[in-house]
Amino acid sequence: MVGLTKAQVDKADSRDAALGPGPKRPRDAATLILLDRKGDDVLVLMGRRHASHAFMPGKFVFPGGRTDPDDGRVPVPDALDPQEEAKLVATIARRSLTRARAIALSAIRETYEEAGLLIGRKGPFATTKADWQGFVEHGVQPTLQSLRLVARAITPPGRVRRFDTRFLSVWRSDVAVELPDGGPTNELEELVWLPLQEARQADIPAITKTILEELQHRLALDPLLRPGGPVPFYRMVHNSFVRDIF
Repeated sequence: MVGLTKAQVDKADSRDAALGPGPKRPRDAATLILLDRKGDDVLVLMGRRHASHAFMPGKFVFPGGRTDPDDGRVPVPDALDPQEEAKLVATIARRSLTRARAIALSAIRETYEEAGLLIGRKGPFATTKADWQGFVEHGVQPTLQSLRLVARAITPPGRVRRFDTRFLSVWRSDVAVELPDGGPTNELEELVWLPLQEARQADIPAITKTILEELQHRLALDPLLRPGGPVPFYRMVHNSFVRDIF
């Protein structure tokens, strides 16, 4: 569902070990679905995780990872669309605009690190945060206005690692810079733009296929992905797979 750096995995493992053998609390995570319209097709960007990864090795996934709270303090020139912001805040137990902002910006940062795509607009950008220096060097101001929340899913209980993942989407036209050699972490072995129907047939996790099906249905009804659209929420409740809409 999401990609993690080795440092993030090690940190998560140490925290889980401290919790003991009981149930693991899902950690906030974000992933970004990049879309590109080509004629009658909508293409989606996917990358293959390294076979050596502990989490979903060899699977095609969207760029993404665990939320870093520090991302919420990165200066950006705009805000989330009010309807999207309200929906994202509603996914947080202790409702917080700063946490919602961190989740959204984490998806943008991870997309740069894993795929070499800088979401935003050209312009001077300054921050001392190390993970955002790529945006500084390339003169890209990260922007939030075009992000759409398209789904939410929580990893079922009993898994080694659990994430409360928000699936966000943006169009390729909102990419200010595409680095030819991919992102600096090289976490994804292969980056491909696939038609949605073809992407659903790739070697992907089950939840990814479900999200792609949801997205394809929404695009059929709303090709522009306007703000405030329905957001499916998947989770396990009393050993049953539940789908809600909010």
